[in-house]
Amino acid sequence: MAERTVAWKPRGQNQLIGKKIPRIDGIDKASGAAKYSADINTPGTLFGKVLTCPHAHAKVVRLDLTAAEKMPGVRAVHAFAQVGQEVRYDGWPIAAVAAERPEIAEDALRAIKVKYEVLEHWVDEEDLEGAKQAGRTKDTRRRPKGDVDAAFQSAKAVHEGYYGLHTVTHCCLERHGSHAEWKGEKELNVHLSTQNVSGTAPQYAKALQLDAANVAINCEYIGGGFGSKFSVDQWDIACAIMAKKAGRPVRLLLDRATELKIAGNRPSVFAKIKVAADADGKVVAWDSYQWGTRGVGGGNVSLSVIPYLIDDVPNKRQRSVGIRTDCGSYRAWRAPNHPQGCYLTICALDDLAAKLGEDPLQFFLRNLDRISKEHLRQTFAGELKRAAELIGWKEKWHPRGQGGDGPIKRGLGLSMHTWPGRAHQANCTLRIYPDGTVESLQGSQDLGTGTRTVIAITVAETLGLPLSAVNVRIGSNKYPFARASGGSTTVGGVSGPNRRAALQALWKIFDLVAAKYEVDADSLEARGGKIWSNGKVVCSWKQAASLIGPMPLEFHGEGPKKDGLTSEDVGGVQMADVLVDTETGLIRINRFVAVQDCGLIIDELTARSQVMSGMTLGIAYALSEERIMDRKTGRFINADLENYKLPRIGDIGELVVEMYQPDSEYARGVVGLGEPPVISPGAAISNAVANAIGVRVPVLPLTPQRVLDALKGGVA
Repeated sequence: MAERTVAWKPRGQNQLIGKKIPRIDGIDKASGAAKYSADINTPGTLFGKVLTCPHAHAKVVRLDLTAAEKMPGVRAVHAFAQVGQEVRYDGWPIAAVAAERPEIAEDALRAIKVKYEVLEHWVDEEDLEGAKQAGRTKDTRRRPKGDVDAAFQSAKAVHEGYYGLHTVTHCCLERHGSHAEWKGEKELNVHLSTQNVSGTAPQYAKALQLDAANVAINCEYIGGGFGSKFSVDQWDIACAIMAKKAGRPVRLLLDRATELKIAGNRPSVFAKIKVAADADGKVVAWDSYQWGTRGVGGGNVSLSVIPYLIDDVPNKRQRSVGIRTDCGSYRAWRAPNHPQGCYLTICALDDLAAKLGEDPLQFFLRNLDRISKEHLRQTFAGELKRAAELIGWKEKWHPRGQGGDGPIKRGLGLSMHTWPGRAHQANCTLRIYPDGTVESLQGSQDLGTGTRTVIAITVAETLGLPLSAVNVRIGSNKYPFARASGGSTTVGGVSGPNRRAALQALWKIFDLVAAKYEVDADSLEARGGKIWSNGKVVCSWKQAASLIGPMPLEFHGEGPKKDGLTSEDVGGVQMADVLVDTETGLIRINRFVAVQDCGLIIDELTARSQVMSGMTLGIAYALSEERIMDRKTGRFINADLENYKLPRIGDIGELVVEMYQPDSEYARGVVGLGEPPVISPGAAISNAVANAIGVRVPVLPLTPQRVLDALKGGVA
């Protein structure tokens, strides 16, 4: 019987949902047929370049664009800065040019005459006392809970430690930028590298005094966003302005050095933490004093994520100090605040377990009741046990510092994390054509995570069709509105509306088939491209679709709704098995295990891929990725892909991913997955290193020098 409910099919009855299905656009991407903003090259396209300031803090005292404007082949010049303006970090945009060829644009940038009055700067994000003396700090306190001092006095074990993570910068494979082309004076067509297709036209309209309805945003594919591409940037507006000046299309993407300097970063955080446990091994007190920077605006990592996850501590006290630096500003960076909060908390608790002489796995299992969200506790219990089986924790774990004879030491470490992952607001239009063709339209975007594939699976499963029968159209703001892809909200955001719209379509088709073939509509089901009744084929899908008449049927879906299709809050566990060379300080990943839930899984292949990508990104910030600022000059001195160290294939080790999906998870509906897997790697890997060598390397990334300093008892 076909029940008229939007609920997902019972587990085990799906032909597509939950299976390992390759991305439907995979061949286009692999073959080069997929066109990114950087590939748009309509006739007459000019090449845009940006000139930036080489100083951390300066005043513009002269800006002369004349020579650049007069150069042959230069068609437009735009000034970002004005004489008398202060610029606040290395990479601050000064001017842009659009020219016939890239090399002409480069020559034009060199022809621009700029004179600066260099001012005092501050770029050291870890030197709290120096920042205070420079007047660069602002304090925030949270009201204490319980009697912190008394809890420390009566505790069985107390640990005090120093921990930190340096700033890491966005490093999207496709750099920030756009291709802008005008149609007349009032219509603008933009191919924008964005994770916010439906939301960026009003930003252009406000800046350029246009009607938002006359701004077309296109983003068929995007080469990474990770939280940095929600908004239209000033260089995107400049691109459109220069296109209008020149009367020609302009393509402007940041060069790699500028991309690293100004396209956003994940804030740093450093902390002195004191934590205690009672005679039962339960965490009873927390006291933290943290500081860090979000760049020129100051600020620090939110106090709400520290202590992280194990947050229901009866006695706690927190203080935060934000440092204002002359560095590029922060932007959302995959799971904002959570990697920092997780690292500080889980590492401090791992050190407390070592102080107690305990296996950290048992310590964290015992303290699951310190997690304030009760429904996550059972999930973590199951995930911790399963991850331990996959990594061989029982056989391999040893007390700290007993990592083996000789200079190569081996260790295990673990971490846990959570993320909301609730569905965002979205709408879709679903069309059924008389020839049986199915089309879904939605103003969403695919960050490379499989949005198209998820939509196709949802619709095809609902209508009982093969995947190839569904045409998915996204990437245009002319399609029904969908919010930006951020916060791991997209899969829930797009699957819910498409499920609802597809069911409306199916019920209409059932009614038409019932009338034509004189069967009970409630007895019908769709599978295998056919319409069935009580185990017998009534007609093919194409025959059923032909009953709609000459015009297509159109249905609209929206969400989120409280109908069981989506939910929120996921949990994940990661465990790392590492080798540390105590003579060179080099760290190697042997095996890295992740056990992750995300409710009902639409496509297991893309889900597993998301977890692996998060683990890889985590290995990067754990071992090598770091923005390095020269304190004397204020320059970002490793703003290139040679010295901004990202892991290579040989640095990754074996990644083991298991999607945790008992029946209770399946029943929750879809929950977002993109961000959670990037949260735990820093803590898990750092804890494994501490287990191997017997001392904590307190600050990420765990470079060889920091490992050697920790072994020598120095300041890492």
